Amino acid sequence: MSDSEASARKVELLEAAYAYALRHGLADLSLRPLAAEIGSSPRVLLFLFGSKDGLVRALLARARADELKVLDGIRGRDLPEVTRRVWDWLAAPEHRALLTLWAEAYTRSLLDPGGPWAAFARTTVRDWLDLLAAAQPAAERDTPAGLAERSLTLAVLRGALLDLLATGDVERTTAAVEAFIPPLR
Repeated sequence: MSDSEASARKVELLEAAYAYALRHGLADLSLRPLAAEIGSSPRVLLFLFGSKDGLVRALLARARADELKVLDGIRGRDLPEVTRRVWDWLAAPEHRALLTLWAEAYTRSLLDPGGPWAAFARTTVRDWLDLLAAAQPAAERDTPAGLAERSLTLAVLRGALLDLLATGDVERTTAAVEAFIPPLR
């Protein structure tokens, strides 16, 4: 297999494995069932990704790429608008699988900081805080109050998301986020 063929196959299998992970999660990921479902073999997956941990790292990077696309599409607005748009995206039913995978990876990153999950939670926090910082006025952004405001905003969004994932109660969690937004003005 040439390098370009291996690269194309790796991308193809990564996308298929990502779709599998969205359906099944990563906690109990086993290469045999994964490979069977995506039309590969455990040996090919190990060849292309180096190890099961290498595959998990690639899947987490793929999930982060989806997250960064969302963030890039929201930039350029003020903090209340960014908060509302982020919540609208988080609350959309079509994103449940990705967000459940995110919550799983976030938690595993805290429990296994040296494994393939390493720094996932910390990197995610940084990504979201960067988005929220860009939404603040420049005079506020670099102040302790600005950092506190965006940290609180992130905590509200993350808490509401976890409640939504646990209960499916879009109405209650959306009302909570909406109640939080006015003070941001």
